[in-house]
Amino acid sequence: MEQRYAKESRCYKTFRVFPTDVNNYNTLFGGKLMAYIDDIASISAAKHCRRSAVTASTDSVDFLSPIPMTASVCLESFVTYTGRSSMEVFVKVITEDMLSGERHISATSFLTFVALGDDKKPVPVPKVIPESEEEIQLHRTAIGRAEMRRHRREESKKFADFLTTVYPWE
Repeated sequence: MEQRYAKESRCYKTFRVFPTDVNNYNTLFGGKLMAYIDDIASISAAKHCRRSAVTASTDSVDFLSPIPMTASVCLESFVTYTGRSSMEVFVKVITEDMLSGERHISATSFLTFVALGDDKKPVPVPKVIPESEEEIQLHRTAIGRAEMRRHRREESKKFADFLTTVYPWE
C-alpha cells in the first residue's frame, strides 16, 4: 500500500478578522471559522489521497479563546491518520494579535474525510507517515478518536431512527 508523509498534506490559510466577520461580542463568528476549518481540511485530505474527498464528519471543534478584530488567524491542517478509505485531518487555529505580535492556539479541530473514486464510491487511501513530535503524538492517539467516532456514529444512527420526519405544520 502506498504511503505519504503527513507533511505532504500540510496546508496553511491566513486571514485577517474584519468587522463583517464578527458577532455581537466583536469576536470572530464561530460559523465563519468552522467554514474555514472545513475548507482547509478538505484540501489536506485531497492532497493526501489525490482524489476527491468528502467530509464524513466534523468530529470536534474546540473554541479555546475568542478571536478579536485585532487578530490575524492562521489555520494549519494535515492528515494525521488513515483507515481504509477515511482520513482524519487535524486543524490548528493560531491567532496573532496584530498590535502586540502575541500568538496562541484559539481552536483545534478533527474532521474525517472519505476518498471517492470516479464512481463516487469510497476507495483506499495511502497510509500516513508522521515525522514531527506533533504528528507522531496525533497519529499515536488517533485510534482512540476513531473508536469514539465509531461509537458516536452508531448512537447517531439509533437516535435518527427515533426521530420523526413530520414537519410541525403537518
